[in-house]
Amino acid sequence: MSPAHHTRPKKAPGTPKPTKTAANKAATSQRSSKTEIPAAGRGTVHRMDLLEAMLRIRRFEERCVELYSAATIRGFVHLYIGEEAVAVGVCEALTPEDAVVSTYREHGHALARGIPAEAVMAEMYGRTTGCSGGRGGSMHLFDASRRFYGGNAIVAGGLPLAAGLALADRMRERTNVTCCFFGDGAFAEGEFHETANLAALWKLPVLLVCENNLYAMGTALERHEAQTDLAMRAASYGMVAWAVDGMDVEAVEQAARRAVEGIRAGTGPHFLELRTYRFRAHSMYDPDRYRDKAEIEQWKDRDPISLLTDRMRANGELDDEDVARIEQRITTEIDHAVEAAEQAPEEPVENLLHHVTSSPAEGAS
Repeated sequence: MSPAHHTRPKKAPGTPKPTKTAANKAATSQRSSKTEIPAAGRGTVHRMDLLEAMLRIRRFEERCVELYSAATIRGFVHLYIGEEAVAVGVCEALTPEDAVVSTYREHGHALARGIPAEAVMAEMYGRTTGCSGGRGGSMHLFDASRRFYGGNAIVAGGLPLAAGLALADRMRERTNVTCCFFGDGAFAEGEFHETANLAALWKLPVLLVCENNLYAMGTALERHEAQTDLAMRAASYGMVAWAVDGMDVEAVEQAARRAVEGIRAGTGPHFLELRTYRFRAHSMYDPDRYRDKAEIEQWKDRDPISLLTDRMRANGELDDEDVARIEQRITTEIDHAVEAAEQAPEEPVENLLHHVTSSPAEGAS
């Protein structure tokens, strides 16, 4: 069964009414979609794991909001709240040997990939115990041991890196897949088109995951793209591509497993357009004045956590006690992460040039 493919209408130039934007139409059309549960994901235990993974991301980021508002953590912070089903569903389809390349909105990707909350939180604090040694912060999470190659602050900047990682794996005759997350705004960048063309030409083992949340920063999709069916555009490069309800974690996992299976079979790159929505502003600095509040509330009706919770409750797989246990585990985990980050050391001033310039001894060798 092919995943549902909802086509958004192309909008004419001009100021659309809030209730008739592509975002509202997408939210309405996806309400009626039905999900076929992936064979690999059947079972209450698996759905419990999916729910806990999404809740971990949501609660982690909610704590980050509190800490940022109190000026405890600083710098740019781009929240993933509302898009958790994408990271969790896709990462479920990957193996530890696969590589992941992310964007500056990557807290969810990092946590779903298995980077401990303690290491991510310490990085938010800029402490040496962070996953990037305190040098990356929110936008540059990195963990080579888990083949998680960034956070990247440049829109579409991770795409050429993903092509290179995939090419390296193929040249070494590995069966690994490289998964690259990026937003709909990347379609306006040359890096996407160059990477898509080269990946299709060389049949690279790369999974291109477009998190289409309908806004490139503050610019609505229909205002920056003449053709808003991104999956169809990707298919023009000769790769397998389709659109998926990105608010349904089980639909996302099913699609990702199907795509990864095809890539490992040697059919070349696959493209997933995961139609999702961020509930918070582009960043903590963003006043979020470019979209109607009613649109946001409409999409919140399809909160990925609520969708899965309601489905499990309807199936008799989840009750209030189950939810309370999960929430308590996550609260304890995040409390510990915050405490550990606050106690972790900052990098000494004398070390600031480490990994930046070589020492005389290193230069001589």
